[in-house]
Order: sequence, then C-alpha cells, then structure tokens
Amino acid sequence: MPQQALQHGAASVAIRSAAWYLPEHTLPITDVRTLDETERATRDALGIDTIRADDRLSSVTLAERAARRALEQAGLDARDLGALVMVESRVQETFLSSEVTQLQQRLGADNALTFSVGGLGCVSISPALLTARGMLAADPALDDVLVVHGSKPAAALRYRHPVTVNGDGGQALLLSRSGRIRIRDIAQLTDGRYWDLFHVDYRDRPTAQWREQCTEPSTYSFRLAMETRNRLSSMLGDLLRRNGIGRGDIGGFVSQNLSTGSFTFLEDSLDIELLPACRHNLRKYGHLGPNDVFLNLRTALDREELAPGDLAVLINVSPVAAWSLLLVETGPQEDVA
Repeated sequence: MPQQALQHGAASVAIRSAAWYLPEHTLPITDVRTLDETERATRDALGIDTIRADDRLSSVTLAERAARRALEQAGLDARDLGALVMVESRVQETFLSSEVTQLQQRLGADNALTFSVGGLGCVSISPALLTARGMLAADPALDDVLVVHGSKPAAALRYRHPVTVNGDGGQALLLSRSGRIRIRDIAQLTDGRYWDLFHVDYRDRPTAQWREQCTEPSTYSFRLAMETRNRLSSMLGDLLRRNGIGRGDIGGFVSQNLSTGSFTFLEDSLDIELLPACRHNLRKYGHLGPNDVFLNLRTALDREELAPGDLAVLINVSPVAAWSLLLVETGPQEDVA
C-alpha cells in the first residue's frame, strides 16, 4: 500500500538566502539529440526553446558555484555552517566516493554536519527540506543549514522520452529559523509500485550508450497520470485544511518544468492556474530536476507575479512515483544571485 507522510507546519523553516548557477552555454532545443522522428516530434512539442548545458561542469561544480553565491549573499563563511545537505546526483562521477564531502572540502565547510539525501528524483528537495527543518527544530544551538543540488541528466542523451529535456543548473538554499521566504508546510506522498518506471541500464555499457528509458509508456501516460491527478487533488485539500486557508488565499501556484502539456494537465486536474514564470523558465531552461520549483518561485517574484506576503504552493511530481506540495510565504525580497 502507498505510504503517506504529511508533515504539519508547526515548526516552519525559512530561506535566509537562495542562489542559482546556470551555465553560460545555451543549447537550442533543435540541437538536442533524439533517436528517431517520433522522439523528435515529441521533443519539439514540449514547449522548450533552449537549455543551459556544459558537459565540462560536474554536478558538484554546479552545486558549489550556487553555494558560494548563497553564502556570499548571506554574508556567511562556510566554516560557520551548521549543516550541509546535498540532494544527491542522479549519477555520481565515481562510485564509492562521496560527492557531498567533496563539496564540503571545496567550500571549506569543515564544521558542518554533512550528508546527502535523495531517491525520489525531483521530489528529493522535499526530504532535504524536512531534514533541515527537523535539525533546526531539534537543536537550538544549530544555525544555518545549506541545502544544495547540482542538476545534470543521468545519460548523455538529454531528451527523456516522452517527458522532457534536461538542462544543467546548480541551486543552493540557506535554511534558518528566520528569512525572507518561510516554508510553512510540507506534504509528501510516495507509491512504490512505480519504483522502476524510468531507469538507466548502465552495467557493462559505455556511458555514451546510457539512456533514460520508460519501462511502460502507457503506464506513464495513463495510469500514473490518473494517480497524479487523484493524489495531488487530495494532498492539496489536506494542505489547505490543516493550515486553515482556502484556495482564494493562495497567491499563486508553481510547478516543476517538464512540458507545456504537463502544465495544462496540472491546471486541469487541480482547477488552478500556474504562474507565468513556469512557462517562461521552461522555454529558457528546460527541466532542472529538484531545482525547478524554487527557481520558478524566484522568477515569479522578480516578475512581480507574486507580492511580498503572498502564499504560494509549489508542486513537484516524480515518476518513481512521488508527489510533494510546499506551502511557502513570501516576504520582503532581498537581492539574489
């Protein structure tokens, strides 16, 4: 049976600073390789114009560059971090080594409690935030948890049929007890029946032959889609009820970036309208994994699609399958990198 973990917002956590690193090189969608004409037609209909891509940069480097910006923005030395939490890469550069302690060494975060979380694809940002919130609530002496992720595709082929195109990007969120954006509630749900719906067969294969494959396209397109409609609708109702608010109290809804079709599906399923920033960033960056929703939130604030003090709901879905909703409250906005 599906396992549900709904986390109440009594011990909320705030984002003290946030930063992103996106490679300078822009790759037109028409230059993203596909395997046949059917895939090419699907790729061209996703609503993505370009992605950011730099094969010279590892996921650790992407995360490091975002982390340095977030620390600089907050005026915090890495040695003063209480904890460093990395949303793990989809594929490490080497097995048995530790990417998160590599990042710790690069940053000089010698005193930080350091570890990684993951296993839920795009939704993995939610357990990272739950962990940060739990540490801050449990230890009054702990300040400032840096949550980072470097997003790169698992395979050389950046197109994931029939879902999206993966770009590169780093994200760093500095979590504390006070800050400009408060995460008031987190809801997460998983269903292990879909654990292997998407995968990469890699043993005894050159990396150039790795490919993200969907085991059962019909399951993804129909069965999981209906699961997503029902799960998110129920989760959204629960999230609003336990926070004593209605849909009219939400200033905007933000989703991850997969395709314009996925946006329409969410809007129809939940009877909502996503903020325009989502489609704007989809066109420019494609899919950035766990980094999408907060980058979209940041863009919405920059474009004044949300006002300081507004509530927003951030929606994440992963085909493993996992679903999450984040209720955030915006405040006076400082400059971000």
